[in-house]
Amino acid sequence: MKNETAIRSNEGPENRRNARVPVNFAVEIEGQTPHGEIFRASAKAEVVSCAGATLITDVMVERGTVLRLTAPFGSGFDAEVNGIWMNQADGRQRVGVKLIRPSTWLSD
Repeated sequence: MKNETAIRSNEGPENRRNARVPVNFAVEIEGQTPHGEIFRASAKAEVVSCAGATLITDVMVERGTVLRLTAPFGSGFDAEVNGIWMNQADGRQRVGVKLIRPSTWLSD
């Protein structure tokens, strides 16, 4: 897995389709590594929107990986990894995910 620096000139706050909300809660993630190994790990949700989230995790995933997210307040959600980058301030990996069924995140 390569870590990517997020440089997205057209994805600043003024160009986003959905409002982001800063949060701080644990999320269990399940999925498959690029080598085919099944994993279950803890992550931290840092930002959420009605369409996705930014997670802090050390799990090695690739863009396009489907993850099962389980938040402490409800059932699980399927999401696809759409970005991976290292945060310059704290050196920790961020994983951006988009929900496969966006309406479920806030309605379940």
